[in-house]
Amino acid sequence: MEVIQDFTTIDPVFRGAVLAIGNFDGVHRGHKQVIDVARERADYFGVPVGVLTFEPHPQEFFRPEKASFRLTPLEAKARIMHRIGVDVLFAAPFNQGMASTSPQHFIDSVLLRDLATIHVVAGYDFHFGHKRAGDPAVLAYMGEMEGLGVTIVDRVVDDGDPARTNSSTEIRDFLRGGKPKDAARLLGHPWFIEQRVEAGDARGRGLGFPTANLSLSGLVEPAHGVYAVRVTLPGPAAYQPGQVVEGIANLGPQPTFGSDEVRLEAFLFDFEGDLYGKHLTVELIDYVRPVQKFDGPDALKAQIAKDIETARAQLAAATGDPLH
Repeated sequence: MEVIQDFTTIDPVFRGAVLAIGNFDGVHRGHKQVIDVARERADYFGVPVGVLTFEPHPQEFFRPEKASFRLTPLEAKARIMHRIGVDVLFAAPFNQGMASTSPQHFIDSVLLRDLATIHVVAGYDFHFGHKRAGDPAVLAYMGEMEGLGVTIVDRVVDDGDPARTNSSTEIRDFLRGGKPKDAARLLGHPWFIEQRVEAGDARGRGLGFPTANLSLSGLVEPAHGVYAVRVTLPGPAAYQPGQVVEGIANLGPQPTFGSDEVRLEAFLFDFEGDLYGKHLTVELIDYVRPVQKFDGPDALKAQIAKDIETARAQLAAATGDPLH
């Protein structure tokens, strides 16, 4: 799969595609439905299926002071889209120029001129253009005027609660509530953190549980606590996964040691090796317990042993394949 951010030099093979369009934060089940419809249209026309999204997310552009809310940065988004068979991911730069572009100009300049799109597929709640003036009705009307095919996909509901719409907002709420299994149900896969392993303070190693330390920078912050996790190690090439290892992770501060820094520290079961500097994917499978402050290292060590037993049982009961 190709990821294209510079629209001035596009390989002709990717022009004239059918495009699913939207922010696709999380690439959840609703997003996948939009992409599936786009794939059907692309197969009919015999052209590539692509996704057009925006970087940074428009909310990050308009409200940079707000806490991070992203479910998937661009690289993680691309990895999921590669997995589900997207041919090309167009990441349009979202800047002041894009923010002030009218719906008509967006269709004329981006969809038709730059990408030569023949058909677009969007969700029922898609908005675009200056002050979100463009909506599905506007897109369909302008598409008809310009000879651009348009398909609008209706909302996808939560299988666990049909009153809920499958949305990125609902997923963030589940994660912030310590409910990774519910978030995974809406996503269609476990939510994951994909970062490079950083140097830590070696406290875990001193306790007999060496950890891989990952930053949550730029991501939504789930409920603090201990999680059962599944970790994918780097593969031999881009988008090629390596070994999958189960484990346990503390996400949040370390109150026993007086640290308020929020990070993820993952201990991998039955694994030996140097992970420092490697790019890991850590999937949150289940919630074990909240963050606690212990009287000292010995009490913490005893609790970690109990947590490992709980996490192993949760992982054994988990359904679904690893994300990659």
